[in-house]
Amino acid sequence: MPGDIPQLEAVSSEAAAASAAENAGVRMGESGNRLPEVQYCIFRAGRERFCLQVLDIEEVVEWPSVTKLPLAPSFLMGVFNLRGGIVPVIDIAFTEGRRADLPPKHCVVAMMKGADGNDDLRLGIAADEVIGTYTTSEPLLIDEAPRDVPHCCGMLRHDDRLALALSLKRLTEAFPVPVI
Repeated sequence: MPGDIPQLEAVSSEAAAASAAENAGVRMGESGNRLPEVQYCIFRAGRERFCLQVLDIEEVVEWPSVTKLPLAPSFLMGVFNLRGGIVPVIDIAFTEGRRADLPPKHCVVAMMKGADGNDDLRLGIAADEVIGTYTTSEPLLIDEAPRDVPHCCGMLRHDDRLALALSLKRLTEAFPVPVI
């Protein structure tokens, strides 16, 4: 019958945007706003996977020639020269008893911005393997973060694996290094 034309439901623009974003794989927040994507660098230190936001990382270098410091704490592997700047290198997997004959393969150099441009802190983190980068709009799993790892601020789920998300502020509190 000509009078039996199916009626289309009116769909709000917010619902249409949410549906389109869902189909495109974009996460929407509770208020309907698109959640920002964050990119992480994932690396392995010892047996554990860690990640840092890419914006916190200055660069990743092959394992440098590290100068050991006398009377340094066990987690401080030493310092190295990176284009005229002295960078302390910490081993966040030092409790696992890394074999002395197998040095790390990479150093993840992170930078924590200070109050003004002169107070920037560069810190090297020993890494056995740099897995790569991962971009997500999913929030970190904060409630599932281990309580006994003080430098961890959450966990990142990627490729059906978990990585401990590091906080540079907490990292410098848990592993205090000298500033040169």
